[in-house]
Amino acid sequence: MTVMPSDIECMSAWQTRILNAARVWIGTPYLHQASLCGVGCDCLGLVRGVWRSLYGVEPETVPHYTADWGEAEGDEVLLAAALRHFIPVEGRITQAGDVLLFRWQADSPAKHIGIATSAQTMIHAHAGATVCEVPFGVWSRKIAARFSFPEPVSP
Repeated sequence: MTVMPSDIECMSAWQTRILNAARVWIGTPYLHQASLCGVGCDCLGLVRGVWRSLYGVEPETVPHYTADWGEAEGDEVLLAAALRHFIPVEGRITQAGDVLLFRWQADSPAKHIGIATSAQTMIHAHAGATVCEVPFGVWSRKIAARFSFPEPVSP
């Protein structure tokens, strides 16, 4: 699915580019640690793939990670990586193109990530499903942090 003309009126060209890059992944099966559009990905693999579409290369090599994202140790592995590469967003509602981190519980590390397609919807990958665009629903209460993709600097 691509961005519709009515969506474009409310979004910047950069947001449109992010959403188009993300929507290409819809239907990709879930596969832990993978990042191949149409073949398999997990939530991080989806965001990594969108990053590659936008910038051409990933900013760092992703080490092996377990599905618990450091939960046993209490490490904020995913949040630390997001802080290294994305721009933190605070004090506004979610916008199309925002990268969202989620916590299952308030006292646990963030261990899920998705890309907002509007203030009420997102694209994400989760175990047992394909990449899909869904309403936030209960996810809205689990948002731990919001980030934006850095816009490329023109030469």
